[in-house]
Amino acid sequence: MSRRALRSFRENALIYDVIVVGSGFSAIAVTCNLIEQLPASAKVAVVGDDPGFGRGTAYRTELYLHRLNVPAGRMSLLPHQPDDFVDWLKRHGRLMQAGDFASRSDYGLYVRDTLARLLRKRDGRCRVDFIKAKAAGCVERYSSTLAFHLGNGDEIAGRNVVLCLGVGNASLPVDPDGVPPSLRSRIIENPWRLSWLRRVASSDAVCILGSGLTMIDQVLALRAHGHSGRIDVLSRRGLAPLGHARELPAPLSIDVEALPDTISEILKSLRGKSRTVADWRGVMDGLRPATQALWQRLSSKERSRFLRHALPWWNIHRHRVAPDVFDKFEKLVSDGIVRFHAGFLKSLGAQEGRLLASYRVRATPQIAGINADWLVNCTGMERAGISHSPLLKEMSRFQLIVPDPLGLGIQVNAASEVTAPSEISPARLFAVGALTAGQFWEITAVPDIRVQAKAVAEEIVSRG
Repeated sequence: MSRRALRSFRENALIYDVIVVGSGFSAIAVTCNLIEQLPASAKVAVVGDDPGFGRGTAYRTELYLHRLNVPAGRMSLLPHQPDDFVDWLKRHGRLMQAGDFASRSDYGLYVRDTLARLLRKRDGRCRVDFIKAKAAGCVERYSSTLAFHLGNGDEIAGRNVVLCLGVGNASLPVDPDGVPPSLRSRIIENPWRLSWLRRVASSDAVCILGSGLTMIDQVLALRAHGHSGRIDVLSRRGLAPLGHARELPAPLSIDVEALPDTISEILKSLRGKSRTVADWRGVMDGLRPATQALWQRLSSKERSRFLRHALPWWNIHRHRVAPDVFDKFEKLVSDGIVRFHAGFLKSLGAQEGRLLASYRVRATPQIAGINADWLVNCTGMERAGISHSPLLKEMSRFQLIVPDPLGLGIQVNAASEVTAPSEISPARLFAVGALTAGQFWEITAVPDIRVQAKAVAEEIVSRG
């Protein structure tokens, strides 16, 4: 950018004390904490192009079977008000206890209402501007601020910036080049655009790629829309999430410092502990508050080994589903309606007017195929990184951020402040949520993000 353009930018840009980049849950959690902590003289901008600030994909679904995977008592948006969500449920006629699993749509409404309640406070509240636009890139640095060009043509700058950019739906594992145009519309690359369900005939055969939480959500959504046909699920290992116990077991106290330093020995130790308790879930729940500390103890080599070999088993034990949802899903499996296949997808094509997913059967050279009327991409969310965001790629070019070496977002320190080699001192730059997985690992669930959001807000306020 030329000196003349930079002078124009300085004169015209609105300058904020804090800019929150993003419009999902992480952004709203940070914003709520800033509202509670900043003085009335402060100005905050929340920049995002999602019209439903805070709800995002996960909490926008209206299907009652789409439940939270964490009990309501641990889902308060504000960590210093632990009963806030349960109290909201009661006020809105939802007769649920702290150990129950609420619907995700209710949680989205709760997040919206919490933000609205804080914004209605007039006396002593900081100014908050919601800007419906994408931070389009061309980040410029001057003085002690970071400046952004927005997709709507505006320009803003901030003394503190919090990156709350989530991750998108993972792309198909292979290119659908072999699928004729007449069948392309039957490949659902983003299953959360639920309008596709209305086009599925009751007897249609469906093939789902991926066997995680998204898969269970989509299977139940199909059944709720009257589908009665066969559902084939293909994933590399053929594993599916496990369920929560109806009576939550007491968490086992685990001393992280006493655990070994290698993934194989850690797993051996945890398996041993699981044999000493009535329910293995007590071991996982005991490990829960210490997961970040354990991750930070691991060497880069051991973190990489975990991602390559142990991650699928971690996911099915750690990210469990509500008991009644699990029972409904298990019944479909036992009745043979949902069938699992373990293997590596090789190609997508067509056969006799239907889709054909060809895959190599796990641990064999055999090639098998699944014929279906529909193919649904439920491979989950992409791993946090910078490649999906033009803004992050531009910030990386300016050396304002550095990608995590394992592809888990960007490098931050223990205070969630971005660490980068740039010698220029612009605004203080933070990240919250999935972008910080390289430092914290477990940072995609509400109980973790809300604590991180509060800590970042406190750090910003403490430095003035």
